[in-house]
Amino acid sequence: MPTYVYETIPQFEGDLPKRFEIRQSMKDNALTQHPDSGQPVRRVPIGGTGVMGGSSSAGSASSSGGGSCGTGCGCH
Repeated sequence: MPTYVYETIPQFEGDLPKRFEIRQSMKDNALTQHPDSGQPVRRVPIGGTGVMGGSSSAGSASSSGGGSCGTGCGCH
């Protein structure tokens, strides 16, 4: 099961959001309330691993002829 990051939605001016993680099935709906306090929450998009393909993106490292990893690394 994946772990998702949520943060509380501040209800008053000056309140700061508090982040927490929770393991959920991908089939489960996103939480709308903190499991303990009942405070409203939102899911925080966090970057993960993925497959990026193609070189059609303008300004990508692969189209610039080397990128930050240098030539000969096998990724371009």
